[in-house]
Amino acid sequence: MHKLAIHIKELDEQLSFCKRCGMCHAVCPVFAETGREADVARGKLALLDGLVDEMFTNPEGVFERLNRCLLCGSCEAICPRNVSVLEIFIKARTILVDFMGLSWKKRIVLRGILTNPDLFDRKIKWMAAAQKILNKPARENSGTYCARSFSPFFRNRHFVPLSSSPFHSIQPYLNSPPKKTGIKAAFFTGCLIDKIFPNIARATITSLTYHEVGIFMPEAQGCCGMPAIAAGDRKTFNQLVKYNIELFSEQKFDYLLTACATCTFAIKKIWPMMFFGDSDIKTKINIIAEKTMDINQFLVSKTGVKPSVSQSNDAVAVTYHDPCHLKKSFGISDEPRIMIQANPDYSFKEMFEPDRCCGLGGSFNLQYYEISTKIGKRKIENIKASKASVVTSGCPACMLQLSTMLSQAGSGIVVKHPVEIYAESITMGKSPINRT
Repeated sequence: MHKLAIHIKELDEQLSFCKRCGMCHAVCPVFAETGREADVARGKLALLDGLVDEMFTNPEGVFERLNRCLLCGSCEAICPRNVSVLEIFIKARTILVDFMGLSWKKRIVLRGILTNPDLFDRKIKWMAAAQKILNKPARENSGTYCARSFSPFFRNRHFVPLSSSPFHSIQPYLNSPPKKTGIKAAFFTGCLIDKIFPNIARATITSLTYHEVGIFMPEAQGCCGMPAIAAGDRKTFNQLVKYNIELFSEQKFDYLLTACATCTFAIKKIWPMMFFGDSDIKTKINIIAEKTMDINQFLVSKTGVKPSVSQSNDAVAVTYHDPCHLKKSFGISDEPRIMIQANPDYSFKEMFEPDRCCGLGGSFNLQYYEISTKIGKRKIENIKASKASVVTSGCPACMLQLSTMLSQAGSGIVVKHPVEIYAESITMGKSPINRT
């Protein structure tokens, strides 16, 4: 209770910065669909003003209202007083979980499975083997599945299947020396890339190798911890951070790279913000956070990727969706577009509202599927209006949402990562970089 009181006091100090101006109403994707004051940042911050009283009278109700948030950061990005909205919401969730405890379902998933990377990998392997029995292709050549069962939960849902060969089984470990660049980079794979989109990891390795960057990729990497801390589970989050810090401390490197916007956000911002514990680990966290970069940002700023000066006559039209955690949290927007335009076989087309949230929000999609779908439909309409044949995004979670919603809409638009587009130019010998 003493620790709880300290955390609540810290939260109260941060809450005082919000003056309830209502600027967040204009950009909140959840509020745009529900119109509820309780669903916008101002309403949630007002609720948290009375957190101490509410915790003892209706903690579950407070937690439910806090969970109706995508953690997209749209409100924080537009806030005239620079209120740290995401930090407040995440800390409030951990305070409530510290008080109430985790549900038994979350304890099994987060503390029983996610904290054990080997067990997690084995569970996913079993699920991958079973998915073809339980599911079927959503439609021909879509790359998505739908359930054979017609239960209320699964009705009309499409999803991207687990990879039959996760990346860690293809390339479990890598430690190559730097060449002309003199740069050594660690590669944090991330769960979604490893288990659903291994081609993104392959493209990342291909691109770094082409630019003669040394690569350190330790074996048996764990989750970045974002699902745990978003659920308010500080204990699991701390365990995963410590596990990964010790894993990546085995080698010296200049940069830690990720091809996942959420992992970048977690390592660079959430690890230093939310880890509590050993001071030596805290120091290592701050050092790694400072070295962490998105793969698009790294390749453009450190290895010199530039747009191609020529374009194929039959170039494929491609557009780009800005992940919230890249654009709103770090201002990374130009670099993925440069990566795409470095391939002369693609013609870039900007969509309307490219940085508007796609609506996935991790577990938000599972808890509030109807709201998530409504938000996603607006994004899909903007993608279709661009007349592009391919849509890219620097976030595997966004790629899941875009893939499933395009499949449900009956669209043949393909979803890729910018580094995949760039790696294609390398394998086809069309990269614009002069390496002589």
